[in-house]
Amino acid sequence: MFLPIFHDLIKLQWRAVLEELKRSGSLPVSVLMRKLDISYMAAKQHCEELKKIGYLERTRIPRSSVGRPEIFYSLSVKADGLFPEAGANFTLDLLSEAKSLYGESAPDKLLFQHFKKQQEKWVLHFAKLTTLAEKAEKLASLREQSGCSTRCVLTENLGVRLEEFHNPLQRIFELYPRAMIMEQKVIEQFLGTRVNRREIDSGRQGQPRVIFETCS
Repeated sequence: MFLPIFHDLIKLQWRAVLEELKRSGSLPVSVLMRKLDISYMAAKQHCEELKKIGYLERTRIPRSSVGRPEIFYSLSVKADGLFPEAGANFTLDLLSEAKSLYGESAPDKLLFQHFKKQQEKWVLHFAKLTTLAEKAEKLASLREQSGCSTRCVLTENLGVRLEEFHNPLQRIFELYPRAMIMEQKVIEQFLGTRVNRREIDSGRQGQPRVIFETCS
């Protein structure tokens, strides 16, 4: 999930904390320790170390029952730099320049070619896969390799749901929303079925994410 340059520079335990908070949003130490299978004191120590150098924020949330407020940790703005963005500023400048030189439709044409190339690159990975679950797991893995933070979940109606907590193209989507449709078409192509795409806001303690879910 991290930019490759950080893999050797960040402690393995810190990486685990940062990645879990990227997926889950704000968490108390009591929950984080269970997710990472470490002791309470170890989880708290890692969080405090990351807070001290600016990668985490700490907040106190009143308990619903009697007791002291519970301490939650979440990623800070500084932590955003640890996750890939596909050279967003450079890409946006290129798309803007293409629009000036070749017309309004030029950025969409370039983005279409990007997703077409991606399909061509990944198609062999799916040649021997037959079930929807196998295809979804492979797609989640490939998207992780391309810089996304993706989790595959099997649903009760035997469908699948891809939950994404980070996408390096997010800033591109904000200015060129048709690219989101192109991305969705790629996902449908590899899963072999239609999917619904929906965005979930962070709320008070959650983590913003995008859900791709197979249609029932």
